[in-house]
Amino acid sequence: MKQTLSLISKIHEKGNKFILQELNSNGITELAPSHGDILAMLYQHSKLTMKEIAEKIHRSKPTVTILVNKLEKFGFVKREKSSEDSRITYIMLTSKSKDFKPIFEKISKDLNKMLFKNLANNEVQLLGELLEKMI
Repeated sequence: MKQTLSLISKIHEKGNKFILQELNSNGITELAPSHGDILAMLYQHSKLTMKEIAEKIHRSKPTVTILVNKLEKFGFVKREKSSEDSRITYIMLTSKSKDFKPIFEKISKDLNKMLFKNLANNEVQLLGELLEKMI
């Protein structure tokens, strides 16, 4: 299928547009859809290094650094040196990002509803498995 990348790109664009609209309707103007993967990982793990974040979200370390810097600037994350090894810096959630979590979860849930509304549960699962294979 020659259109696969084009279709994935259109789905990505549709998802990003939805996320931005939902963020704006909740008064959140400083975040971009690209920040979502980082916040999702931190909501799961509470603290991670830049390297761990990059590996988990399949992005380069320089890209993650730029995204984390913006999240830090807007008060969603903070850096903390490891007490065991001062060479290690952890990225952690702030109270602002913890307060944002219910909005984040609702947007994620609504996004999935919108994207998968025409698919059966087994099709959603199969799609996820196939896309993972492509990565």
